Amino acid sequence: MEASVAARSLIRVAAISGSLRKASYNRGLIRSAIEISKATVEGVQIDYVDISPLPLLNTDLERDGTFPPAVEAFRQKILEADSILFASPEYNYSIAAPLKNAIDWASRPPNVWADKAAAIVSAGGGFGGGRSQYHLRQVGVFLDLHFINKPEFFLNAFQPPAKFDSDGNLIDEQSKQRLKEVLLALQSMTLRLQRK
Repeated sequence: MEASVAARSLIRVAAISGSLRKASYNRGLIRSAIEISKATVEGVQIDYVDISPLPLLNTDLERDGTFPPAVEAFRQKILEADSILFASPEYNYSIAAPLKNAIDWASRPPNVWADKAAAIVSAGGGFGGGRSQYHLRQVGVFLDLHFINKPEFFLNAFQPPAKFDSDGNLIDEQSKQRLKEVLLALQSMTLRLQRK
């Protein structure tokens, strides 16, 4: 039954990387998620949303109930999405500044994150960005985001065998399978929320 519902409902996922670097492993996870969704996850359309044009949060930039054009465009993309896929690097045990800036702009009244399903993936050294995920989950409570709890996806990018090529593209098949499982869980959570 769930598979037939998924086949009839297109879920639009806004994918956001907290890293602005083109060859970042976290952007590579998003590129891979887009490829996986097109090839093997029917009913899911993932669109990368670039946060690099956003100015630093400054409420003086809000004029007469409007935001700067780049912020308005970003907020509209989040509003139109059914769910969110975050790829969050870990900086100083937390989320990256560009991601926090994007979160804050989209949470300005009215909060466009509210009541959406979300998933987090991360790649890095050591714990693979895990601490950033836990911090992002804390922030998500205020945003009224509904994160999938399982599967979790933390990837130690530096542990053999190689996980990424020199351009930051995910090449590890086991990691691709784990990423697919995250996408399927996000799809399922999104459909459950839509049926409420």
